[in-house]
Amino acid sequence: MQVEVYDTLSRRKKALEPRDNMVRIYHCGMTVQSRPHVGHLRGYIVMDALRRFLRFKGYDVKLVQNITDIDDKVIEKSRAEGIDWRMLAERNTEELLRVTDALNIERPTVMPRATQHIEEIVDLVAKIIEKGHAYESAGDVYFDVRSYPKYGKLSGKNIDDLESGARIEPSENKRDPLDFAVWKAAKPGEPYWYSPWGKGRPGWHIECSAMSAHYLGSEFDLHAGGEDLVFPHHENEIAQYEAATGKGFAKAWMHVEMLNLRGEKMSKSTGHLVVASDVIEAYDPNALRMFTLRVHYRAQTEYSLEGMDEARSAWERITIFLSAAQQVLGEPALATEYPKLDAVLSDDFNTPKAMGLVFDLVHQGNEALASGDKDKLAEATAKLNLALQILGFKPRREEGVRDVKTLLDLLVRFRSELRAAKEFEWADKLREMVQESGLVIEDTKEGTRIRFK
Repeated sequence: MQVEVYDTLSRRKKALEPRDNMVRIYHCGMTVQSRPHVGHLRGYIVMDALRRFLRFKGYDVKLVQNITDIDDKVIEKSRAEGIDWRMLAERNTEELLRVTDALNIERPTVMPRATQHIEEIVDLVAKIIEKGHAYESAGDVYFDVRSYPKYGKLSGKNIDDLESGARIEPSENKRDPLDFAVWKAAKPGEPYWYSPWGKGRPGWHIECSAMSAHYLGSEFDLHAGGEDLVFPHHENEIAQYEAATGKGFAKAWMHVEMLNLRGEKMSKSTGHLVVASDVIEAYDPNALRMFTLRVHYRAQTEYSLEGMDEARSAWERITIFLSAAQQVLGEPALATEYPKLDAVLSDDFNTPKAMGLVFDLVHQGNEALASGDKDKLAEATAKLNLALQILGFKPRREEGVRDVKTLLDLLVRFRSELRAAKEFEWADKLREMVQESGLVIEDTKEGTRIRFK
């Protein structure tokens, strides 16, 4: 079964057809002027799960995930904080890695930084000028948008619409307001590198064109990033590379929608965000992965404490079942195939349907526990373990969670003591709390017992 994703460029689902069994992916990573927020993590979690699924399908995966460690925002933030721009970028990059490690997000095959590829960037700028698609002006180099007839093919915008007010960076050195910088002359006190056009630094868009070409070549399989990057960033990436080389850039474009906060996009520049490290300190990292994957990557979603609490409860329901199953079956088994899961993830990486299958398996497993059917329990558990592995969840098997029978016995005894003391309100509250974790407390003639839903 072929893996299809929705391609922003063709506006339809498109099959990934890698060469030599190697899926080549470029994912636009962070600009590290600030600490990572949970909006960043949505894209990182989706790409991690996709990469794991592709490996399950038998593909090798080369994932290039960049770090933008020099641009206007990095310079401005370093000045505001009174520290060297390199220290700022390194500090925030290290925090990003700590957070992604805690979330069980595998590190990319390559994590290049813009400052490590100045030579490739300068070479690409020179090629664009040579082909007549860019010009030098007072030490800046601008891409001539009108020289590239296909400009706007990714975003669906046309030049006439852009003239009436899209994101335009003003400069008196431009021939046309729509032109954008591929190389910026250094201002006094700014970091710089030497180039044929004088001291300067890369424009934002050029780094991704240069680094993706360096590591993946032309016509690589998939370019991914946030939906907010479609225009102008990804539009400009295409224009730069294809104008310079005459070759196709990425074969498919995958865009992850926004994670909003109180109805608005999270933003580093405005401070309207939730810091990522605060979330993983307050919640099991698996809860954030659950929160992310229960919504399709192409749908906007809202971050909230209520949503995170629901995700935590859902994850606890899974871990309670797995611990109970382990008491019966011993060490966990892992299925080698699960066709239903394969089908939903191959169809535009439909993780909400995948999570539905996960909870179907938990339900089937709990029924098998209640009936004592070890064969059905083993089958459900093995498939569940496979699904969780593919989606990147990492169950924790601490001793206190593992010994579920002891915990359940204590709950039953405590509730019986509450009822004996006529503390019926507290006994009912305990039952309600337990039910939220996928368990049912029943009062029978023989006494109180707990069963799985």
